[in-house]
Amino acid sequence: VSPAADPAVISPQDPTLLIGSSLVATCTVSPDFHLKAEDLYWTLNGRRLPAASYAALGPTTLSVALAHLNGSKQQSGDNLVCHSSDGGILAGSCLYVGRTSARSRVPGSNRHRDLTCKWAPGTEGETFLHTNYTLKYKLRWYGRDNTCQEYHTAGPYSCHIPKDLALFTPYEIWVEASNRLGVAVSDVVMLDILDVVTTDPPSDVHVSRVGDLEDQLSVRWSSPPALKDFLFQAKYQIQYRVEDSSEWKVVDDVGNQTSCRLAGLRPGTVYFVQVRCNPFGIYGSKKAGIWSDWSNPTAASTPRSERAAGGCDPKGGEQNTTLRRELKQFFGWVKKHAYGCSNLGIKLYDQWRVWLQKSHKTRNQVGKEP
Repeated sequence: VSPAADPAVISPQDPTLLIGSSLVATCTVSPDFHLKAEDLYWTLNGRRLPAASYAALGPTTLSVALAHLNGSKQQSGDNLVCHSSDGGILAGSCLYVGRTSARSRVPGSNRHRDLTCKWAPGTEGETFLHTNYTLKYKLRWYGRDNTCQEYHTAGPYSCHIPKDLALFTPYEIWVEASNRLGVAVSDVVMLDILDVVTTDPPSDVHVSRVGDLEDQLSVRWSSPPALKDFLFQAKYQIQYRVEDSSEWKVVDDVGNQTSCRLAGLRPGTVYFVQVRCNPFGIYGSKKAGIWSDWSNPTAASTPRSERAAGGCDPKGGEQNTTLRRELKQFFGWVKKHAYGCSNLGIKLYDQWRVWLQKSHKTRNQVGKEP
């Protein structure tokens, strides 16, 4: 036997096919190996293919029919192998089954006239074929095609356009995908840059106590500098959590003000607070706006409750007991309705706290009279 001779030859060798295609492959054994077609069998990715799919095309040639092929399961392709009856490998071929496609998504966001766009890579099989993606864009009614260059700034299947974007003029944006099967183009996305504008998080976030009120904190922040560049409104959102918890509570009704009072907090407790911004109602835009990232957490603690230290209750029997219970219920109701950032709620809450403190002092003075 000549050492240079191949035991067998598979045809076609290493084909590239579309998902759903059918294939007939043949294995022809070299005469030097004295094997016949009935001495052969086929495997695909290590699994033996059924004999019903075989056909002898000659004394030393065995074919196999594969129908409705699925996408390749591995990047190196699917392994189609011709074996001798004792399990020996005679020849192999790699099947690359996939498709060329790209599905563009709505672009992510832009700050200071830069833009990040993302897309999906396609469906089964495509990612196992080496595929190149190119994001292109142009002004809708005029202008030349532009090609995005920064493909590694915002993660896989994305591209960052850093500058020189026009406002008040829609863009056409699309993705071109190319691999050994050819070239495909995604649907074109029509985009007005103002529809996806966002900002950096609010800056200079400060959290402080509200006098000696043990269940309140004041939050103040500065508007993002980018807000000054456009004619639009802004709204803010706050989230906060206690030091030993990972659960955030969100305050939605902040509006466009840059300060807020948190009420109903626990005395003597450290809180972490974050703020974010949504630029909505931009001139010429009909979209709801995109939230910025959250600001870095800012910590502050509420004062400890002096009432927790103890003291003597004034005399008064059941009447005072009933009064304290009613005051406690009303106090809880007021705190609940003052929760958030409503100015009316804050005023009501503060008035109630002043009244409660005066009432508490009066009862103590009465209790100390001989």
